Amino acid sequence: MLLNRSSARGRAPGGWRDRLREDLDTAARRDPAARTRAELLLAYPGLHAIWLHRLAHRMWHRPGLRLAARVLSNVNRSLTGIEIHPGATIGRRFFIDHGMGVVIGETAEVGDDVMLYHGVTLGGRSANRGKRHPTVEDGVTIGAGARVLGAVRIGRGSQVGANAVVVKDVPPGVVVVGVPGRIQGAGRPVEDVVDPAIYI
Repeated sequence: MLLNRSSARGRAPGGWRDRLREDLDTAARRDPAARTRAELLLAYPGLHAIWLHRLAHRMWHRPGLRLAARVLSNVNRSLTGIEIHPGATIGRRFFIDHGMGVVIGETAEVGDDVMLYHGVTLGGRSANRGKRHPTVEDGVTIGAGARVLGAVRIGRGSQVGANAVVVKDVPPGVVVVGVPGRIQGAGRPVEDVVDPAIYI
């Protein structure tokens, strides 16, 4: 497994109800605009997209259900404005804020505690089969409109600024901004570099 799962806080949820609660808790913690669980449950397309993706991903790995998984992912896109290929692997406590225009490709791997804003693309740069989409490690935040392209790795705890274009590996714990993406404030802790405006 390429992603480090040891960072998961607490025990893994036992069933779908536990996972649902964990997702709602994550959204409430990540979005200061969230007011109630009912609002999160009914009016957050980022959550709906994740839940439909989990079902499509399970179907994708069952013989004879790949077409149905693709159809479900297309329904997901139509309902939420978020396109996640059913082959993409997504970890726990994943949150998509706003969501519209997010695209996550087939061979993308997303770790735990990752947050994406609207318009993010985890896309490919090759028409070849095999690994062609990014690996996003645990605790990464990717700002609105950012493009992470190719089989690159975004290191644990890194931040990718709004509208950045990343086509090379990013080490853990840094901030990347610009086109092409470049490390900002190298050698300084992320907390000292990050301006919240890089996200939205």
